[in-house]
Amino acid sequence: MPKSQAAKELAAKQKAEAKAAKERRKNSDNPKDWGTWKQLVETFKMTRKADPAVTWWVLGAVLIPIVVFVVLGIIITPWWMWLVVGIFAGAACGMWIFSRRARKAMYTRFKGQPGSAEVALSQLDKKKWTTTPAVAVSRQQDVVHRALGPGGLILVGEGHGNGLRKLMAEEKHRHEQVAYGVPVITMIMGEGKDQIPLEQLDKKIKKLPKTLDDARVNEVRSRLKALDAMRPRLPIPKGPMPTSMKGSRNAMRGR
Repeated sequence: MPKSQAAKELAAKQKAEAKAAKERRKNSDNPKDWGTWKQLVETFKMTRKADPAVTWWVLGAVLIPIVVFVVLGIIITPWWMWLVVGIFAGAACGMWIFSRRARKAMYTRFKGQPGSAEVALSQLDKKKWTTTPAVAVSRQQDVVHRALGPGGLILVGEGHGNGLRKLMAEEKHRHEQVAYGVPVITMIMGEGKDQIPLEQLDKKIKKLPKTLDDARVNEVRSRLKALDAMRPRLPIPKGPMPTSMKGSRNAMRGR
């Protein structure tokens, strides 16, 4: 077969594969295949279900700065410059309001569901924090999650009664054995006394003082992988977060 013919066939094949991949991404339910715009649209749809007023909040946040700067432009020329500034300011305000309302709606939706701490842990900066949902689960659906980052090694428990306290104590002991001097911080998520509400959990972790540098974090992470490898492979229920919400984390974080 001539080289030119082979090259044409290869190009046609690559074009067909690219078209098929584009079509697959277009109809995919996996947020990893979505673009930024689709992620925002899906996040807006989910937010509006829990918070119907979000549309008016966002519109107001966009329009008010535009109106203010247009009025300013009438007084101080050139008006078109102030209009441009108003549009950018309105877009920024609208996105900020949307991220706040979306975050609130997300927590409202998942609050009280088993495994919901995963929703809060997903808001941590992935460049700084490594989170592992459901490192331990009891028959009573008590769950322990884990986060490792500059603030230390944190175990987050959710559940009720003595069963959770026992599970937390067991996991703290296991982690201390491989942490080699790194304190294991325990937190209980919930609405009771000395517990942290779901919507405040990620803020609580972010406010922890920095105690570990990158090298120490990597060292502890390697030890934790060895610990997890020794665990029996039990069927652990996944967290409550749907895939569409997972694909919208940037919007949830207010970026």
